[in-house]
Amino acid sequence: MTGLAVAALLAPPLAAADAPAGRTPSDIVEAAPAADWTRIAASDLVVMDLAPDARGRARRVVIQLIPAPFSQGWTGNIRKLVAARWFDGIAVVRVQDNYVVQWGDPDGETPGKAKVLPKGLQATTEAGYVASIDKAELTASADEANFAAAGLSGKGRSSLDHYAPLTTFQAGWPIGTSETAKWPVHCYGMVGVGRNLSPDTGTGAELYTVIGQAPRQLDRNIALVGRIISGMEHLSSLPRGTGPLGFYERAEERTPIVSVRMGNEVPGLPAYEYLSTDSASFAAYADKRANRKDDFYIQPAGGVDVCNVPVPIREAKR
Repeated sequence: MTGLAVAALLAPPLAAADAPAGRTPSDIVEAAPAADWTRIAASDLVVMDLAPDARGRARRVVIQLIPAPFSQGWTGNIRKLVAARWFDGIAVVRVQDNYVVQWGDPDGETPGKAKVLPKGLQATTEAGYVASIDKAELTASADEANFAAAGLSGKGRSSLDHYAPLTTFQAGWPIGTSETAKWPVHCYGMVGVGRNLSPDTGTGAELYTVIGQAPRQLDRNIALVGRIISGMEHLSSLPRGTGPLGFYERAEERTPIVSVRMGNEVPGLPAYEYLSTDSASFAAYADKRANRKDDFYIQPAGGVDVCNVPVPIREAKR
């Protein structure tokens, strides 16, 4: 075990009695007290309105940007692109089955036709794919204590993961860690930055979301900038592209993007909140994801992949 895993096992777990009872993960989430939920600031949300579907129904996708210390050069660029209305009028250009949906400028690779990027975008480097780790911070975190309480920390948990010495949650996000670094991981619905060959890292103008089995081989190779918290069905259900890598071959196949705004610019946008990963409720929920035995499940798995513990997110109760 790594030093971090050992430290997690030694961290004092929250009292199990504090966790809500429930036979299923959904039961536990439903019973979680209001104090266990954390509000997401509207200013950290990106609201993307696609063109209406064939029946004229609106299609809205809401993305939560990842907080510091992760990918801040790219998320800063995305904020600037939204402010410049640069995303308005681009399109979904690629849908590859069991992999990603990607959106950007359809003419982005064509000299003389590519949409001009706004000034002031930050240059980014591959060093930004990871953040340095504060061992004292992670060792003392309630997130780790809760996973220890759930029996999911240390060797038993990391043995299910081939991509990181240890996987855990921090401030509501799934992350991988080593002795020296931490990074967000490619779970379903995570949003990343499209790029060309290394050392190119992308600007944030080309984005994708995972729509299939978690492609964890991408971890630390591409910048992850957020996750979709509402409207995922509008992307995951799009027709698959027939070109190489799922790119659309004809313009009429693409789904236009009408507008992209920050959440605090959108009147009537619901408030959203996530189940705090440092709460006893989340520990109980994670434990039930790993050790479920009820009317349906016969054999508890005894462990769980980090991407199979999706952080519960809901519209906030007013």
